[in-house]
Amino acid sequence: MELGLKGRNVIVTGGSRGIGLGIAKGFAAEGANVSICARGQESLDAARGELEKAGVTVHTAICDVADPERLEVYIQEAAAALGGLNVLVNNPSGFGRGDDEEGWKKSIDVDLMALVRAGWAAIPLIEKSGGGSLVHISSISGLQNSTRTPPYGAVKAAVIQYTTTQAAALAEKNIRVNCIAPGSIEFPGGVWDQARQHNRPLYDSIQASIPFGRMGAPEEVANLAVFLASDAASWITGQTVAVDGGQMLR
Repeated sequence: MELGLKGRNVIVTGGSRGIGLGIAKGFAAEGANVSICARGQESLDAARGELEKAGVTVHTAICDVADPERLEVYIQEAAAALGGLNVLVNNPSGFGRGDDEEGWKKSIDVDLMALVRAGWAAIPLIEKSGGGSLVHISSISGLQNSTRTPPYGAVKAAVIQYTTTQAAALAEKNIRVNCIAPGSIEFPGGVWDQARQHNRPLYDSIQASIPFGRMGAPEEVANLAVFLASDAASWITGQTVAVDGGQMLR
């Protein structure tokens, strides 16, 4: 399918590993120019090497998305380096687990307010380019109870609701807004990789709850993100799509 992404300019926050890197690679494979940010230079350098194999323009920068001023500067710098902006993918998660001040602060600062603030900075740039797309990464935890991680689930639910609000508000600017709710996705250094090594009972119980009997891969989330941001999805906005291998069915 021709997705019409060649030459488009894409920012993926938190794009140096896992789902974010998978999404950035997916866009690059379609011929889009990509900027990614992360907190560590080493991971950014490794990701840049992978992305440049696609022969597209690649921009990377250190950015803690919980820092409002740095995030705004990053969005502006990335758009300038790419030559404009068509797509913003909000990917990072603070993964606040505990039902305490620290857990709630992490989730609100990274999963919610960084997404909101990135949009504030990016939307005028996307509008200037003639329109485009926002893609938010939520979680199936935002679609059901989340007893192990209360702040994470509640804030991911807020992301889903905000997606619909943005979609309604930005349609007149020719900007579509959609959301992806991944299930349990495993990648090196990620939550489920750590659980496999250090909390095998939890890992096995979650894997057993998935009808296909395995964890998901970042590429399986990336495929949807690339599609939702493309011309092939031109009449889709305000939607949240679960990518979970049927995990919620059980």
